[in-house]
Amino acid sequence: MMSMNILAKSIGGCLLGVVLFTSCGKDPNNPGKQFAPNMYDPVGYEPYKQVKKNPFNPQGSNLFLPVEGTVARRNYKTQFGEGDSVSRDLMIYNIPADSIEIASRVLKNPIPKTDAVLAEGQVLYQRYCQHCHGASGAGDGKVGATYKGVPNYTSDAMKNLSEGHIFHVITFGKARMWPHGSQVNPEERWKIVHYVQKLQKGS
Repeated sequence: MMSMNILAKSIGGCLLGVVLFTSCGKDPNNPGKQFAPNMYDPVGYEPYKQVKKNPFNPQGSNLFLPVEGTVARRNYKTQFGEGDSVSRDLMIYNIPADSIEIASRVLKNPIPKTDAVLAEGQVLYQRYCQHCHGASGAGDGKVGATYKGVPNYTSDAMKNLSEGHIFHVITFGKARMWPHGSQVNPEERWKIVHYVQKLQKGS
């Protein structure tokens, strides 16, 4: 009877060992038991963390490929005017947000000022700036009436701001003005600069 008990315990021990050994296999896709897994794994389709295959993308990834014909930002080159000596990549802007003095000194508007450019600048200004700065640039837009501190372009402190300063502020914002670099591409920003400088002169 004693030997049967020892044999049963030995067999039980072996079976337990087999179970434990096989249950400790490494599966990199299995996180094991989780408490409240939705606290660890995002419910939405996060671009840089993916737990399951995305059913809405043929590649299965949360990151989608650019649409056909997309121009890489680094290859977006624009040249303005006939015989214009300025040939630069307007999509590359390397002056840091905290270096407005450098931008004020070195940045020059590469887009020739023409009636057509001013007209485009006015449309862009009306779309992105007028609600705060007002139609004449006096800081009296509808938002500016509530959101105090919007500058008047014709004031002594503002009427002589350089084109580089204005471009930098549109790009990165300043004080209570938020950055608009993600809404307005560099070409459009320079056109707005032309129109703002027109408003600085009160015309």
